[in-house]
Amino acid sequence: MRALVVSNMLPDGGHPERGIFVRDQVAALRRLDGLDVELYEFAPGARALALATRELRRRYGGRMAGARDGSPRGFDVVHAHFGLTAWPALAAPGRVRALTVHGTDVSHPRTRLATAAVLPFIDLPAAVSAELAEQLPGRRARRRAQVLPCGVDLERFGPLPRAQARSELGLDPAGPYLLFPADPARAVKRHDRALELARETGAELLVLEGVAPDRVALWINAANAVLVPSEREGFGLAVLEAIACDVPVLATPVGIHPDALLGIEGTLCAPFDLSLWRTALEPHVRAPDPRIEGRSRAARFSSEAAAERVAAAWRETLEQSGQRSG
Repeated sequence: MRALVVSNMLPDGGHPERGIFVRDQVAALRRLDGLDVELYEFAPGARALALATRELRRRYGGRMAGARDGSPRGFDVVHAHFGLTAWPALAAPGRVRALTVHGTDVSHPRTRLATAAVLPFIDLPAAVSAELAEQLPGRRARRRAQVLPCGVDLERFGPLPRAQARSELGLDPAGPYLLFPADPARAVKRHDRALELARETGAELLVLEGVAPDRVALWINAANAVLVPSEREGFGLAVLEAIACDVPVLATPVGIHPDALLGIEGTLCAPFDLSLWRTALEPHVRAPDPRIEGRSRAARFSSEAAAERVAAAWRETLEQSGQRSG
């Protein structure tokens, strides 16, 4: 099976972390037998969106790169990530078309309209969580939608000695640290709540912004706990990354958080309440090296497991497409 994955999350110097969840999924898909997966990334923004349409048409609309006999042929699957990305992805030839929405593409009024308009051209509508699938525009899309998350890379995220992580980051080996794993400028992530908790517990709040993907695990392992007090999450990958490192995490019950944290001692998944969250957090702040047993749970949401689900959905959609054409 030959597939093209299209993403508008091309990283740059200021945001090396951008789109890493898509690249992780592509890497996991490439490790599966019988798949030939190509990735096309372009930068966010209206101008890049227009240029991507032209480039995809130029690169794939005629003779396909990689076809040994030079004959024109398309992909079996063209899979776009984010609703806006699905529009330029239409320029690449494919037997079936898939779209995974991640959150803002169905919550922001303007991008929701663009997503709604492209869904009639999509054979496989998908969302990264069941909660998000229920928010897809259109009853037919919601009925057909599959849940296809982007999983956590268990090779990149795992427990590291806290002293080692703090040494590499130049942090106080004995200081209490909390980690807010998002851009504070994104209001929906609620940096204000994390800051309030840090002040209440006397810990320093670290912010994960513009960090290269291969260094994120250092920041997680350096922290006494990870705080994810979001108002909304399409999925919730930061929580999975924390439990993959066996680091305590406190999160609001949105996205994947309730399933990911259910029954893991030392974690909290509850609506934000300063008193409740402070009480749950204080033992971790006082402990020199607080840990939880979360890695086995994170394995259920691994990149490999997610890639298997995506590949199965591709095959099923191709089979249905063949039956319709026959």
